[in-house]
Formats: sequence, structure tokens, C-alpha cells
Amino acid sequence: MITVKINTGEVKAAVKRLAGRCENLRPAMEDIGEYMIEATRQRFVSGTAPDGSAWKQNRPATLVAQAYRKAGGTVLRKGEKAKIPGGALAGKKPLVGESKRLSTEISQRPSSSRVEIFSSLEYAAVQQFGAAKGAFGKTRRGAPIPWGTIPPRPFLGLSDKDKKEVLDIIGEHLSGS
Repeated sequence: MITVKINTGEVKAAVKRLAGRCENLRPAMEDIGEYMIEATRQRFVSGTAPDGSAWKQNRPATLVAQAYRKAGGTVLRKGEKAKIPGGALAGKKPLVGESKRLSTEISQRPSSSRVEIFSSLEYAAVQQFGAAKGAFGKTRRGAPIPWGTIPPRPFLGLSDKDKKEVLDIIGEHLSGS
């Protein structure tokens, strides 16, 4: 599991106000968590980080390898040409694999004072923060893991829009609506 802490002054102050008025903040934290899960899933649709920047596109070699596997191949050997069905590489978005697990397995853990938004997938941290070629060692055959540098593509975090929505959710709970 990866952890990305977000402590914005405005949101912290609003949570303190809410804590001063309520005995149990868990319902508010659950609402914030539900909103943040949906906001995070939308980042996979738009291909953007919480700060609004576009995720780096997949490299052509990555797209070819993915399409090759999708067509029933396993691993391309040196010098082997992949037989890729026409259009297989069109419109492929970064971080959206065949299973779409990274975009769909976003969870929340609310408590009485905070909410954690996370992915328990073991490769989530690499996608969030990136990894250098060979950062995780080598295969039995001596190939680097990963075989190329993976750029960071942050999907967890609080955008300006999210911050406003979280403040609105807290406001609703403060007003009792």
C-alpha cells in the first residue's frame, strides 16, 4: 500500500471546526472518501494528475509489448517482430491496462478523524512515483526490472476542484444537511 499525505491548511481547519461541533466525524470522512474514490477514478478517464498535468504517454515499445500480449503472445525475443492487429495501439491510455484494476481498485479507510484513499495493488506505488530502469534488480536472464524507466503518473492526491468539494462536504456536515 502506498501513502500520500495531504495536509492543506484550509481543509485541516475545516475538519477541526467539524470536530468541534460533532461527536463522530466518521460519516463526513466516509462521504469525503466516496467523493475522492470517484475523483481518482476520473483521473484514469482524463489521463491527468491531481495537479491537472497530463500523464506521460506510454512509449511505443510498451504499446507494442501490450498489444503483442493481448494478441496471444508472451514475450518478444530479440529481433522478433510482433504481429499486431490493426488499430490495437490506437487510443491506449497510460495506467489503463487490460484488467483496469488500478483504476477500479481504489479504496477508502475512514476513521473518526481522517480518511485514507489508497490502492493495495503492489504496482500502484511505481505508477504513482515512477521507477528507474533496473530499480528492482534483474531477471534470471539478467534483464533489468523494470526493463525501462517508468515515469511518475500520480493518480492519488487532491486537486483544486477536490479541495473545494471536500470543503463543501464538510460544510454540509457542519450545517447538518
